[in-house]
Amino acid sequence: MAGSLATSAFFPGPGSSPAASARSSKNATGELPENLSVRGIVAKPNPPPAALQVKAHAQALPKVNGTKVNLKTGNPDMEETVPHSAPKTFYNQLPDWSMLLAAITTIFLAAEKQWTLLDWKPKKPDMLVDTFGFGRIIQDGLVFRQNFMIRSYEIGADRTASIETLMNHLQETALNHVRTAGLLGDGFGATPEMSKRNLIWVVSKIHLLVEKYPAWGDMVQVDTWVAAAGKNGMRRDWHVRDYNSGQTILRATSVWVMMHKKTRRLSKMPDEVRAEIGPYFNDRSAITEEQGEKSAKTGDKLDGDATKQFIRKGLTPRWGDLDVNQHVNNVKYIGWILESAPISVLEKHELASMTLDYRKECGRDSVLQSLTTVSGECTSTGTMQHASAIKCDHLLQLESGADIVKAHTEWRPKRSHTAFESASDEIH
Repeated sequence: MAGSLATSAFFPGPGSSPAASARSSKNATGELPENLSVRGIVAKPNPPPAALQVKAHAQALPKVNGTKVNLKTGNPDMEETVPHSAPKTFYNQLPDWSMLLAAITTIFLAAEKQWTLLDWKPKKPDMLVDTFGFGRIIQDGLVFRQNFMIRSYEIGADRTASIETLMNHLQETALNHVRTAGLLGDGFGATPEMSKRNLIWVVSKIHLLVEKYPAWGDMVQVDTWVAAAGKNGMRRDWHVRDYNSGQTILRATSVWVMMHKKTRRLSKMPDEVRAEIGPYFNDRSAITEEQGEKSAKTGDKLDGDATKQFIRKGLTPRWGDLDVNQHVNNVKYIGWILESAPISVLEKHELASMTLDYRKECGRDSVLQSLTTVSGECTSTGTMQHASAIKCDHLLQLESGADIVKAHTEWRPKRSHTAFESASDEIH
């Protein structure tokens, strides 16, 4: 009986007033139930957090005077509902922060690239210069400049860059110069007008002087430009420096002529091609006539008491040695030329100058032999005081007898670590 009275008092009928319901709903201690407000109206509880909503239906029914009661009322609008979706808050309506961060990063990288291309000079140029490695055109559009870091796989046994590494840098800057200038057609460095006529560039001669070899981790700066070479040729020069000190590493000059891609015969330079590349001609020379005269020309007869000949046969190109013009890359010839050089020269000397005369192209099915004639001899001690300069004549030819490349090299003694330390102590 007490339980029925308490239930009827807690849930008044339709004719009961809120105030009366509030008065009759007091328990024996004179306190209001927890789900009633001070005005006697049923208070709707706040929705639980999202993590607890799944447990809303599992809660036990409330008790009044020890008896479980039903919270549903006769009015369906008054029924308690449990929300199943997260409430809308200011945080939930914010945009996706990851996408916003990605957009900001993209804008920053694009701006940094533009500043680099505009010859922007940052506070730490040794770290930020030429960040993307694309290179840029300088000096009124006549010189192309690009920086290279010497990698661990580009050094030799003496921990310095090989001559092949430096030659690859020269070739890379030459092609990037054409591309950056907007003159790259569908060939390997060919201009649009050359591509229309199936013409390609082939190197005729290269002459280089090496003053020092960069070490692993050094940054080198390569400048290159072009000039006219007679009526039908083009000269390309390079000047390689140490980026931090500005000291010259290498100077090189080369002569290029045109060849028909299908007939493999040399061709005159069309006027349309000359009009394309003429505005980029620069009369500056990387190697002066005086510097060139100090190096012996290819085919010169070597004088000296100690003259020896060495030969290496059975050299064949691999598939990776071919370029897009389907002939052996000109840098590969240098490796073949040095194949016949004696190991005593390679161990105790370093290449100081080289002149290459290209006579005939080499295909993938060719079999070659390398011949080297050495003048001068390195003594048993091999130190800087007892080693002499060495000159070599090289001939790379097909085993059938046709000449591919003639070369002349000059070598200077390497400076040993002991001699270097002694010189440093004397200076200090």
